Amino acid sequence: MKKLEHKDLLDAGVHFGHLTRKWNPQMAPYIFMEKNGIHIIDLHKTLKCLDDASAAMKAIVRSGRKVMFVATKKQAKEIVETEAKRLNMPFVTERWLGGMLTNFATIRKSLKKLSTIEKMMKDEAFQNMAKRERLMVAREKEKLQRILGGITDLNRLPAALFVIDVKREHIAVAEAKKLNIPVFAMVDTNSDPNEADYPIPANDDSFKSIDLIVKYLSQVIEEGLSERKSDKEELSKKDEEPKKKTAEVTE
Repeated sequence: MKKLEHKDLLDAGVHFGHLTRKWNPQMAPYIFMEKNGIHIIDLHKTLKCLDDASAAMKAIVRSGRKVMFVATKKQAKEIVETEAKRLNMPFVTERWLGGMLTNFATIRKSLKKLSTIEKMMKDEAFQNMAKRERLMVAREKEKLQRILGGITDLNRLPAALFVIDVKREHIAVAEAKKLNIPVFAMVDTNSDPNEADYPIPANDDSFKSIDLIVKYLSQVIEEGLSERKSDKEELSKKDEEPKKKTAEVTE
């Protein structure tokens, strides 16, 4: 996997922060300078933070656990949904339902309801229902699908959150903190980097910047998944060897 370089970040505009008057003083260590009333992010720090985040994220995925992607801002939705689906990871791109982590049992009930509706709609009895009833069921399914569609396969809490914009997704971040779930996040100059366990100082408003960081960390997850697959294959080979030897001896 090709590592990101200073030039890649520069080309994607990762260094552009917010207006200086909108800054969060906690971001001071990650700010390189001020230019035309805008804070410029120190890309050397971004690269260092990306390295730390990559190593930790890969370890989580390699151990067989899930990373939940969270991004409800317009510029990030599509890219986050695409990558999360490709990697078979849970995602939230519509609206964060309060209690999605801290009240997971209730969320699972809603997921069960969605699954029941989907089964019912395939059933012949559904076609025999009154048009109005069918419409109500379809609307209910659409609503649940829109909000919970990205977490339908989630049967236990994720091991980590990958968030675009900690300020916007503060409810998700607060819930993760409560449950000691590590947070990886793109953090702009108007946010508090201490809200994330692995802050990645970067422009979280530009599509190009979000696209670059999300795709890079998706590759990291992909590597973790393929290393896990290799580990499992290696383990099954080792398990087979004693069986082979036992079989040879008995022959």
